[in-house]
Amino acid sequence: MAASGFEGFEKRLELHFSGDEPAAVRMGLRRIDFESLERVLHEVQCTVVSAVGNAHLDAYVLSESSLFVYPTKIVIKTCGTTQLLKSVRPLVAHARDLGLTLCLCRYTRGSFIFPLAQPFPHTSFPEEVAYLEGCLPTNVCSRKASIMRSHMAASHSWHVFTACDPDLVTDKGPAPEDFYTVEMCMTELDRGRAQKFFMRPGDGKTGDSAGKEMTALTGIGEINPGALICDFAFDPCGYSMNGIDGDRYSTIHVTPEEGFSYASYECVGSVYDDGDDIARMLRKVAWVFRPGAMSVSVTSGSSQVWTRVANALEPLGLKRRSCATDQFPEAGTVVFQSFTARRV
Repeated sequence: MAASGFEGFEKRLELHFSGDEPAAVRMGLRRIDFESLERVLHEVQCTVVSAVGNAHLDAYVLSESSLFVYPTKIVIKTCGTTQLLKSVRPLVAHARDLGLTLCLCRYTRGSFIFPLAQPFPHTSFPEEVAYLEGCLPTNVCSRKASIMRSHMAASHSWHVFTACDPDLVTDKGPAPEDFYTVEMCMTELDRGRAQKFFMRPGDGKTGDSAGKEMTALTGIGEINPGALICDFAFDPCGYSMNGIDGDRYSTIHVTPEEGFSYASYECVGSVYDDGDDIARMLRKVAWVFRPGAMSVSVTSGSSQVWTRVANALEPLGLKRRSCATDQFPEAGTVVFQSFTARRV
């Protein structure tokens, strides 16, 4: 923990793999045994506290955020002073042992609240990029790093690095134009709402039981009622949730302490989904936390999703202050928007 508070802003890593043999991709990365995953997480400096799975993926709540494992994709995001990028080499090695080849890497994060507390290799974005490039196999040769800046505050930016093998992505990998990822970062949470994420001293509840209570009391369970939820509350405060619904996941993480309160929401979807679904979910998330400021990053090959973000949030009293767009080869377009509560 930083001397002045806990770092809520997550680092997020997404790795896609491809394989030539049907047997290699049928279960793929889900065949990595739990002990091996634990060793990878030990390098990152976090642990598994709860887990759930279905026919499509395994979802783990970590002591610092979340891990999602599909047959050919891994998403890991960690907060605090974790060393997320130290997971790249062992994950690529485990995949290689399973007959899978890395075809796309995407790394994103916001601006740290306590940047001076971050350890190597996260002390600066250039250092992160250099470390990543040293970890990646040579086939992922199409690479780009970008800092997308917000006009709302010079200190708040969105950092993006992508690397891919254009041939593997085109032939066998993800189709960015069909899918989207929404990453929502909220600060200055409503004090009354934030207080709901503190455990009550002496009530005898476990992290699992307290987490379920927070999910119900805060309205988080209503964001996607059809999702299978795995939740956990931390002592004395803090909350994490993973939801899985078919092959889709969503996740929420909350650092409720006053002065550096933070909450994040992330979900994935398809541009072929009902166009109102993402707007409804974003409105519910904003209602749960009522933040004073937020940023929303949408990664997609389509403009349909990010245009719905402002339409969903502005009626709730959140004014869009800036919008930045950048394109990443074979990895989609990233649109980064910043919002603040309207002044009365």
